[in-house]
Amino acid sequence: MDFTFTEEQEAAAEAARGVFADVAPDSVPSPSLTRGAVAEGFDRELWARLAEADLLSLLLDEAHGGAGLDAVALCGVLRESAKVLARVPLLESCAAAAALQAHAEPELTSGLLIGTGRGEVVLTVAAHSRTGHDPAELAVTARPDGQEWVLDGVQTAVPWAFDADHVLVPAHTGSGRSVLALVPHGHPGTTLAEQISTTGERLGELRLDSARLPRRCVVTADGAWDWLRELLATGTCALALGLGERVLRMTADYTGTREQFGHPLATFQAVAVQAADRYIDLRAMEVTLWQAAWRLGSGTPGALPVSGDVAVAKIWASEGVRRVVQTAQHLHGGFGADVDYPLHRYHAWAKHLELSLGPAAAHEDALGDLLAAHPLSG
Repeated sequence: MDFTFTEEQEAAAEAARGVFADVAPDSVPSPSLTRGAVAEGFDRELWARLAEADLLSLLLDEAHGGAGLDAVALCGVLRESAKVLARVPLLESCAAAAALQAHAEPELTSGLLIGTGRGEVVLTVAAHSRTGHDPAELAVTARPDGQEWVLDGVQTAVPWAFDADHVLVPAHTGSGRSVLALVPHGHPGTTLAEQISTTGERLGELRLDSARLPRRCVVTADGAWDWLRELLATGTCALALGLGERVLRMTADYTGTREQFGHPLATFQAVAVQAADRYIDLRAMEVTLWQAAWRLGSGTPGALPVSGDVAVAKIWASEGVRRVVQTAQHLHGGFGADVDYPLHRYHAWAKHLELSLGPAAAHEDALGDLLAAHPLSG
């Protein structure tokens, strides 16, 4: 089998490298317990450049002005964005648009998706919990009422909530089913309260109090939330991989030039072994990421459902990115904690990604349940 990237996938990653080439991860203030968020909104100038490079419409069909590519292409772009800690809702907006394209009615998507691909419309997802598969675990309820749906509940840690034009909210109906509700910013019955993430970015606590939406704004297709959740998780694994790769490169550069006892730190066996272990972590993160992204994008059947491949990717990503940044901090010594050096920002973003993915033990439990339900032959 041929596991090389297609020309289109390679071109998307190459375009992303060009867009992110001059982005500096330390171009915003450091997080502070007293000052609040590091910035009011996301990087609109960078967002416009991503739109100009057609990187916001990767997953959209040609009918919506997109390239019709798959999750592998998106993950390639996300990997590059994480290397510079790009402050844009790239994962959330692209994933939400793809979910709407696949499962929403044309009445809802007509015009909306074209605007999303052009960067004129920004979407995000209220998906704080990405570990559970039971719709009853969702924090928001939805019930039909005539020609409308009524939403109640609270969703915390919504990324880019104050900047997005629409928030895609997963909700449970109370009958074992889940739906996706597209809630416009400032919609009647909704309120937003500011929260601050470990990265210093603004998050939102979205409260829905009998918020009413027309039926066309609620996606009721079976499997829509499951697919979106897996895409978000896989994309987060891609962010973890890109961040980890940049951090290991920073560590190699530092230990290669910093000297002790007249020799570069990198020549000491203890340093080299730790760096080698983290390289192995990154390669495991990479191979499991591409396996999950390929299964998710192609729909290829396997011995386990695609959620099994995503679980394996999450196990490696959540554990691997933590180990990489911890080793980097250790090998940098006190220099790694200097706020004039960008490593502390990578550490904060890595912790946020780790928390977003959830603990590896939870994914191991989920994988065990899948293996029990789908015993492997031979």
